[in-house]
Amino acid sequence: MYDGDSFFTLGVAGQIGLLILSLVMAAAALGVTRLMTFHRPLILRPFIWGVLFISFIWLSPQGYYTYYRLIFDGLPAQSVIKAPPRPEELLAYMTFTGDATLSAHSVGVLGWLMLGVAMLPRRKTQRPAPPQV
Repeated sequence: MYDGDSFFTLGVAGQIGLLILSLVMAAAALGVTRLMTFHRPLILRPFIWGVLFISFIWLSPQGYYTYYRLIFDGLPAQSVIKAPPRPEELLAYMTFTGDATLSAHSVGVLGWLMLGVAMLPRRKTQRPAPPQV
């Protein structure tokens, strides 16, 4: 399914670096999602998730391009951030109906994980009993 994916054009060290970068960025996205939704009403959480997911799709290419500048000689310093994704692009990621690439499918999985994290219930903390007089 992923034959010819650009990931496989990298050497082993490049693949490992890209995997580490992707895991760090995903962990950061999940952490920010939890932080931004934890104390919010349940009804607001899908909207917050949407903003964060769109932001990840929109801005993460710059992080990957920066990594590629480290491993490929001659890439110019430039911004690769384009317009935010359109609703149909978001739907394609979330339904895995867009490009059949590791990148696109990974973004779809991350989107579902971020939504799951956004909808996690708050933990109920036990309050100590008031002192008895």
